[in-house]
Amino acid sequence: MKKSRGISTLIIVVLLITGLAYTAIMGIGSERAGSASQIKQGLDLAGGVSITYQVVGEDNPSAEDMADTIYKLQKRVEGYSTESQVYQEGDNRINIEIPGVTDANSILEELGKPGSLYFIAQTDSEGNENYSLDYSTYSYVLNKTLEELQADGSVVLSGTEVKAAQAGQITNDMGNNEYAVDLEFTAEGSTKFAEATKKAYENGETIAIYYDETFVSVPTVNSVIADGRANITNMSSFEEAEKLASTIRIGGLKLQLEELRSNVVGAQLGESAINTSLKAGIIGFALVAIFMIAVYLIPGLASVLALCIYISLVVILLEAFDITLTLPGIAGIILSIGMAVDANVIIFARIREELATGKTVSSSIKIGFEKAMSAIVDGNVTTLIAALVLGIKGSGGVKGFAQTLALGIVISMFTALVITKMILNAMYALGLKDVKWYGVMKERKPISFISKRIIFIVASLVVIIGGFVVMGINKSTTGQELNYSLEFKGGTSTNITFNEDLSLTDIESKVLPVVSSVTGDNNIQTQKVTGTNEVIIKTRTLSVAERESLDQALVDSFQINPDLITAETISSTISSEMKSDAVVAVLIATICMLAYIWFRFKDIRFASSAVLALVHDVLVVLAFYAVARVSVGSTFIACMLTIVGYSINATIVIFDRIRENKALMTKKESLEELVDRSISQTLSRSIFTSLTTFIMVAVLFVLGVTSIREFALPLMVGIVCGTYSSVCITGGLWYIFKTKFVEKKAVK
Repeated sequence: MKKSRGISTLIIVVLLITGLAYTAIMGIGSERAGSASQIKQGLDLAGGVSITYQVVGEDNPSAEDMADTIYKLQKRVEGYSTESQVYQEGDNRINIEIPGVTDANSILEELGKPGSLYFIAQTDSEGNENYSLDYSTYSYVLNKTLEELQADGSVVLSGTEVKAAQAGQITNDMGNNEYAVDLEFTAEGSTKFAEATKKAYENGETIAIYYDETFVSVPTVNSVIADGRANITNMSSFEEAEKLASTIRIGGLKLQLEELRSNVVGAQLGESAINTSLKAGIIGFALVAIFMIAVYLIPGLASVLALCIYISLVVILLEAFDITLTLPGIAGIILSIGMAVDANVIIFARIREELATGKTVSSSIKIGFEKAMSAIVDGNVTTLIAALVLGIKGSGGVKGFAQTLALGIVISMFTALVITKMILNAMYALGLKDVKWYGVMKERKPISFISKRIIFIVASLVVIIGGFVVMGINKSTTGQELNYSLEFKGGTSTNITFNEDLSLTDIESKVLPVVSSVTGDNNIQTQKVTGTNEVIIKTRTLSVAERESLDQALVDSFQINPDLITAETISSTISSEMKSDAVVAVLIATICMLAYIWFRFKDIRFASSAVLALVHDVLVVLAFYAVARVSVGSTFIACMLTIVGYSINATIVIFDRIRENKALMTKKESLEELVDRSISQTLSRSIFTSLTTFIMVAVLFVLGVTSIREFALPLMVGIVCGTYSSVCITGGLWYIFKTKFVEKKAVK
């Protein structure tokens, strides 16, 4: 690169940083598109709409029906936000909280009346039409009442007999793609639908889908459908297909609901929580920038400039992709800044190794990027596979976490492999060609990790088994293995109407200490009902005596009317179905990662070692949760998933070096020496990447509010554990598998 081109490149980079930073802060146009202020925020940051439904006709519906209804509603409202929450209140009420919206009426109108969807035959048994087209409005109308249709058997199917409804694309008879809704019925529904479609097909009739007193679709039956699957075609767009699929899903609820009340609620957390988190991000980034420049000099400066672009792009694309951001999400983004350094550290270590062999700076930069490519791509693609599976199979916060993770991975790869390289070449072209500005890797004697492999493995087993022992003790003494919070075990929701409109700061400083002193609970969630003096406080499940004590304490402290204090037991916001979704998603993601590593490294022993290390890290952090009694809430899942993604990345880097060195292995070098050399060569990368990430999380822990600290503390343990397992465990496991399970050579 010529000097003039180097100057032009740096000017473009500076303008790019300035432009992206301005867009991320101020936005574009009157609507401020792309700015941080336009990012959809969760209930904890911005509040939203809270709707309470009550079951119609049943005072004590079964737990199974309530769970089924809650899960299906959760899937429905995720269309508004992945961070929407649905949970049970009392015996026969369901509460829905949707962040980022303020018009309860429009949400109610779109949701309709859950539990009232029917499939109606065009004619009854005597050939009379059940519905007809009103040409004045060009819409279908019923010719009988719904009760009459049910009585004479014209309602061939109800929404409860629909197992699944998904929007998608199919190839029609002409070979063209068109939008459609794919329906899957239950076993009983399949039998009924087969009979109904046989009659309709023979008579050239339609079967109408009737929901909330409206015909939502009147498709023609083109064949007898006996396999329990059907397609509704001729959709004009994917949005139309998705709307119909969502309508069918919500109409398939086992219980019929009616609106009891709806409110617009304020943010669960105060401004101080957001401000301290942002302050932590700024301080953490400054410390990481200083560290990178101090350790890596010119390459470090290039990485800092690339990180500025990375952060701005993340903010802009969060808004562009309509991803809902919560406080743990902010923590995750701040964490990703530390993780984004990883690719740069791998590259810079490679450059220093090349300089140590006597190559020129220019050649070292070129070769360094080339040699780092496989480790960076394999590590990030492995994590990206996990993110994609979690995004598809997960629900709720898992899906939101996966979206943020995938976005961060793609952008970090782009900034490291393209932007950092461009800046570094430009700086070289400007005359910064002296080796002293880049550093030279010093030859280090390999550390003997493999000889201590049994010690490392035994130490890990002791910690893991100890964790299970503590969980057993916790179970016998407290009734639960871990310190589960509201999200996992439910609690008590107390609605209080104060004499004045309290600010979030007043609630945090005055009300919460009173509640905490009575309940002994520090994991308290609060919400303000917008436009009123009402405050909703959610705590662990309180006994009758504790509720009475809390009521009295609030009356004594704030002189409020005791009749304006009501309390209801609420279920967990993370349902059993959501938990099983998360577990299934993680298992599938693990299998996919194993398959990818096996494919890339051509050796299942690499893959199995990496997966065992992941299990190790998760179990060690789980042991920490049990011993430290850290609250297990919504951030627990995000924490575990972050550790999985972080740990696999570090392991891939070491395995990539083992693979590279193995191809160049001499006959004099033993396998043990090769593994020790490979781990030692990547040791600085493992330590520095962990240190930069640890710095970001540590600042979060020091400055953050309680919920952020409960995310940051186990994450710090996970970072240390992930580094330990990558350096001390994975190489040893691979060595054991390699020496104990030798590949059989073909006999010629």
